Amino acid sequence: MNQRRSFLKGSVALASAFSLPALAKTAQAAPGERILRLYNTHTGETVRSVFWAEGQFIPDALQDLNKVLRDHRNNKIAPIDPQLLVLLNEVSAKFGDNQLVHVISGYRSPESNAKLRANSSGVAKHSMHMDGKAIDIRLPGRDLAQLRKAAMAMRGGGVGFYPDSQFVHMDTGRVRYW
Repeated sequence: MNQRRSFLKGSVALASAFSLPALAKTAQAAPGERILRLYNTHTGETVRSVFWAEGQFIPDALQDLNKVLRDHRNNKIAPIDPQLLVLLNEVSAKFGDNQLVHVISGYRSPESNAKLRANSSGVAKHSMHMDGKAIDIRLPGRDLAQLRKAAMAMRGGGVGFYPDSQFVHMDTGRVRYW
């Protein structure tokens, strides 16, 4: 299985480096693996990563996901809660294998959060984004209300619905909806 993991990681890295979509398609999740495909709407970066295999998280894959989910305002990187990644994987899987998830906001530094809070009443003073435990997403071509419903069905934490801004907020805090 370690050879498969090395092959998958190498294929994804090579495909990303050379923009070869055919090689990236070889990174399909095997039984017991979890895979995420993310697109950061602010930086234009994408990642396709097997982040769980053989009963454990893959540290290199988590680092790759942390980088894409960094605070795009100041490039600060922080660890994202692995349980948030599992929740995101489970929700996106409800719409089909390896859905491309558009990320509006992942990690948010305290400085960025304070700036956003000064300009909007909808930003929490102690946002879970600052702890790497929240993400704002949409799935292209998918109904936002259905995404919200799928996230709520998981009962993995908070789910916020922002149809005017075209995203759903998910976090790994207590179960609540708004």
